[in-house]
Amino acid sequence: MRARRIAHATLIAAAAALPLAASAHVGVDGAAHHSAGFMQGFLHPFTGLDHLAAMVGVGLWSALAARGARDLFWAPLGFAAMLLAGALLGLAGARVPAVEPMIAASLLVIGLLVATRLRLPGPVAAAVVGAFAVFHGVAHGYELSGASGAAAAVAGMVLATALLHLAGIAIGWTLRRRSTLLPRVAGGAVALFGVALLTQVV
Repeated sequence: MRARRIAHATLIAAAAALPLAASAHVGVDGAAHHSAGFMQGFLHPFTGLDHLAAMVGVGLWSALAARGARDLFWAPLGFAAMLLAGALLGLAGARVPAVEPMIAASLLVIGLLVATRLRLPGPVAAAVVGAFAVFHGVAHGYELSGASGAAAAVAGMVLATALLHLAGIAIGWTLRRRSTLLPRVAGGAVALFGVALLTQVV
C-alpha cells in the first residue's frame, strides 16, 4: 500500500512537471550562463529539468541493470566523458544539428531503459548514453562559447554530473531488491517527459 501511494505521488509530480518542459532547456538554461564560472556550471544540471532527469536516470539504470558492482560505472563514465567532449566542441563554436530533439530523445530512451531494467554489456551501455551525452554537452558548451570563465563552468558541470550519477546509483541500488514498481514509475515519468519535450522541438 505504501509503495502504491509513493507511485501515485510520483506520477502526480511528473504530470505537474510536464508544463515546465518548454522551459527545461531552451532559453531558460542559457540565461544561467550570462556570468560564467564554476558555481554557475555546477548548479546548471540541477536547474535544467532535462539534464537533471537524464543524469539521475543514467545512474538509476546502471544500478538497476547491473549484475554486480563492477557494472555500475560503465554508463555514468561514458555519459560524463562524452558530455565533456560535447561541451568542448560547443566551446569551440561547433554547431551540431538536432541538439534539442536529441536531448529530448535521450530522456525517452533513458526512461525506457530504467523502466525495463535492460541489461547491456558495459561498453555498449557507455556508448548508448554517451552518444546522447554529446548533445547535452554541445548545448552547454555552445551557450558558454566566448564567455570568460567558461572552462571553470564546464568543470563544475562535469562534477555536478558525476554527483547526480552517484545519486541515481544510490537510489537504484536501494530499490533494485526492494521494489519493482517504483523504478518502472520513475522510468515511465522520465520517458513521458522526453515525449513532452519532443512534441515541442520536432
